[in-house]
Amino acid sequence: MKNIKLVIEYDGTNYSGWQRQKNAMTIQEKLEMAIQKSTGKYCNTIGCSRTDSGVHARQFTCNFLTDSKIPSSKFKMVLNSQLPEDIVVLKSEEVDINFHSRYNTIGKEYSYTIIIGNNRPAIGRNYIYYFQRRLNIDNMKTACKFFIGKHDFSAFKSNGSSAKTSVRTIKKFTVSKQENLIKFIVTGDGFLYNMVRIMVGTLLEVGVGRFSPEYVLDILRSKDRSKAGKPAPARGLCLEKVFY
Repeated sequence: MKNIKLVIEYDGTNYSGWQRQKNAMTIQEKLEMAIQKSTGKYCNTIGCSRTDSGVHARQFTCNFLTDSKIPSSKFKMVLNSQLPEDIVVLKSEEVDINFHSRYNTIGKEYSYTIIIGNNRPAIGRNYIYYFQRRLNIDNMKTACKFFIGKHDFSAFKSNGSSAKTSVRTIKKFTVSKQENLIKFIVTGDGFLYNMVRIMVGTLLEVGVGRFSPEYVLDILRSKDRSKAGKPAPARGLCLEKVFY
């Protein structure tokens, strides 16, 4: 028996997230179907995260146990021949039998992309959030800094979170603007259910002037979900990197 680690990229537009579900197509199900076709046996995959419906990933890590004779490095080619065009294996390798894609992570990096202006985009609309109102980028940059550090993020998680603790450490949170594109980059040791999308939604409230930058600290201290902004739409979110 060997433990195979995969790094995959996917467009989440047409899927109900990563995790297998009844009556819904997911990334995990498509991948496990490809593995079963390739090895002749069902293999349960372990994902590094449970991305939501419509969320994308550039470097999503997962692993599975198999007694297949397919060389570890060849799983990339073999699986790609079975997968749809919106899911691609970037790398395959054998790892320690005890490696666990989720529990061995020490951090993740997400990006969130927004386009502003008068013209709603047709091309790329599934990967960006079109926001029509003007945004104060300087205030948003100031507000980002209040997220950095170790905090209780209870106010920034949706109902349904199964996490044992709401304490997380944010190591980096930046916002940049290039012409009409605004990009957020956030790196942390872990994220709660919808946490990144709620943080971005809160920063948009800062950007339009409804919240002051300093109000982010009040929200964190309150641990009250109702005080934070609404989750930004899933389509603008992308899992960029996973750290081990």
